[in-house]
Order: sequence, then C-alpha cells, then structure tokens
Amino acid sequence: MTERPLQFQLEKALRDSEGVERARVGKITLAGSRGHSHEILTPVFMPVGTVGSVKGVTTSELRAMRAQIILGNTYHLYLRPGHKRVERLGELQKFMNWDGPILTDSGGFQVFSLSELNKIDDQGVTFQSHIDGSSHRFTPELSMEIQCALGSDIVMAFDECPPYPATPEQVKAAMKRTLAWAERGLQYPLKAHQARFGIIQGGLYENLRRESAHELTQLPFDGFAIGGLSIGETPELMQKMARFTAPLLPRDKPRYLMGVGRPEDLVEGVRAGIDMFDCVMPTRNARNGQLFTSEGKVNIKNARYADDPGPLDPECPCEACTQYSRAYLRHLFVAGELLSARLNTIHNLTYYIRLMEAMRRAILENEFDEWVANFYKTRTKLVQIEEKL
Repeated sequence: MTERPLQFQLEKALRDSEGVERARVGKITLAGSRGHSHEILTPVFMPVGTVGSVKGVTTSELRAMRAQIILGNTYHLYLRPGHKRVERLGELQKFMNWDGPILTDSGGFQVFSLSELNKIDDQGVTFQSHIDGSSHRFTPELSMEIQCALGSDIVMAFDECPPYPATPEQVKAAMKRTLAWAERGLQYPLKAHQARFGIIQGGLYENLRRESAHELTQLPFDGFAIGGLSIGETPELMQKMARFTAPLLPRDKPRYLMGVGRPEDLVEGVRAGIDMFDCVMPTRNARNGQLFTSEGKVNIKNARYADDPGPLDPECPCEACTQYSRAYLRHLFVAGELLSARLNTIHNLTYYIRLMEAMRRAILENEFDEWVANFYKTRTKLVQIEEKL
C-alpha cells in the first residue's frame, strides 16, 4: 500500500471539564516534492500569500519569523499568472522562492464571494473575473487541475460556501453540493506528494454540521477543514460552531479552521481542538496601522504615540520592535511611507507565529488554562487604556 503524502502525529491533548479532548499539539509530516519532506508543528498559523506573495514581505523574512507553511489561492493564481505557466516555471515553491510547504485554497470562497458575478449549478460555477470581467467556469475537476499544476503540498476540496445569513434549506443545499464535489475531486489524480483536505460546511446549524462531518469523514481525505465561518456572524457564534464541530473530526488527522481570524479567535480555536489557521487579518490590518502586541491591539496612527520612544512590543524580537520606536512607526504610517506597511506586516506576522508557539508550549507544559487567563488579562488592560483616549 502506498504511504499517504501526509502523516499526523498527535503528541498531546488536553480534556475540558466534560472530558472531551480539546487543545492539542501535534506534528504534520508532508512528503514534499522532489523528495524533500516537511515537518509542521501544530497548532500553526499560515500567512496568506494569495497570489504567490505574502504582501509586503520576502520569503527570507518569512523564514526568519519561523513561518512553517503559507497559503496560496487557486482562483487568483488561475487568473494570473496562470497555473500552467507556474507549473512550467517549476511549480509555486520554485516560482516564489519558498522552500517550505504550501496549502492552496480551492478558490471556492473567492468564487462564491463574487455573488453578483456568478451562477452556481450542480456541475460547477460560472463567474466573471474581478480583473477584466471575462467569463470562466470552475468545476471540482478544474480546481484539482489547477492545484495539481501549482504543486502545493495540501490541496483543498472545491466547496460551496453559503452566504450569511442563509436559510437552513440554502445551507443544506450548499452542504450537499460540497459533499458531491468532494467525491468528484477525489477522482482527479494529483501528484504523489500532494495531500487532500475535505471541507465541512453547514453554516450555523449544528445538525447540518454534524451531517456534513459524518458524510465527509467517510471519504479518504488526509485532513479536514471547517469552512463557512467568519463570513459575517459574530465572533461568539463562530467560536461556538468551531467548538461544536472540532470533536466531530478524526483525532488522528489535522483540523483546519479556515479564514480565522483575530488573536482571540485563534486562542479559542486552539482551545476547541483546532490545529491549523489562516487569515489575512495580520497583513491587512498591518497596512491599516493596526498592530497586535502581547498587551493587545495598538492603533499606531494614534497621536499618543507621536512622542513615544519605546518599542512597539518589548516582548517581540522582530525588526520593527527591536530597531524602531513607536514614534517612528507612527511617523512612517502618517507619512504614507512604504516602509510602514513592511515593518508593520513583519511585526504582525511575527506576533501571530509566536502566539501559536506560546500556545504549543503551554499545552505541552500543562499550563494552557493559566496561559489563556493571562492572555485575556493583559489584553483587557490595553483595551481600557485605548478606550479612554
């Protein structure tokens, strides 16, 4: 029997007050292309490199901040520069000079977010490009073809992400279509090193989430993602549904919460039993001057930082924190300097990666509950200070 391209070792799991396994640490081993395997320690945050680039930072900077895996997007790379071109140029890792693993989103979320420009049927989705208005047709098979050509290490099944809010009937139809598309996608042959993840749908309806998880976990996927959250519902509802869904997934395979989110959401996701996360928030917010620190959010454009000679975050080892002051970072942002976006992005990503590393250590050392309590305590203090200004 051929060895699977992904192996997952569960190293430790903590139980909640009801005896359910929750916060956990593990190790993902990926076969990797060209005989070069990869190891990923979980829980892990994946910086988003939508078009083959994590906005504002180089791959060497990603390595320096200890990024373990990054995300690319099928829809955007299909439109430009084109998946066949990327494959001719040595696949996505070589194309962007990244020697670590890559997960590619199937493009489903991006296609369905173009709700006014698409038409969905059981066979696939017809949509207009957001770039030039040209018409395209996505099917589960084409999504697999694109991801195969890109050469990513983890390939996501093509799914339908229902809108929020949506009726139970709408959500159920999307969930059933997602399952049918997952089965079709599994028939498409990928490269030997490529692992496959299925995506659980079901909106905010527990019965549909349970049904989706039951049906999808019967299929031979290497890991499972929770999709269709963080699309407009409150953080409390999102966290509740992630906590409900996580135990429905196999304990011996990675669990991925897609598109989430704030540092608090990552903490609650890990507490629920999730292993993998991605979100554009650290990079997007960095460009808008919102920085995440060990004490909470800092809006660097705030006038209170104009004469502040101290570091952004005294606990952070990144270049922005060790080489520059809050006053200088504010000056760069207010002046519209490109360096502002770069330094802010380096810091936010470093913070997110170190956050995951800290949670891993706390779980291994049986100090996770205390760590979570301290996390919220320190953040509350800064929020109170910011609100007074």
